[in-house]
Amino acid sequence: MTIGISIALILASLLMVLLVLLHKGKGGGLSDLFGGGFSSSFGGSSVVERNLDRLTVITGVVWFVCIIALGLVLKP
Repeated sequence: MTIGISIALILASLLMVLLVLLHKGKGGGLSDLFGGGFSSSFGGSSVVERNLDRLTVITGVVWFVCIIALGLVLKP
C-alpha cells in the first residue's frame, strides 16, 4: 500500500510541475515555451485555460490526499 501511494504521489508531483509550467505567465517566461503564447492569441480566459485550471486544482487535491494518506500509513 505504501508503494502504491508513493507512486501516485510521484506521478501527481510530476503532473503538477508540468501543469504549473503550462499556465500563462504574466511576464512571459517559461510558460510561453510550453504553449502560453499559443493560448494568448485566443484572448482572455479561454476554455483551454479554464480546463487547465480545473486540472491543476484536481491534481493538487490528489497530491494533498496522497501526502495525508502516506503520513497516516507511515505513522508508527
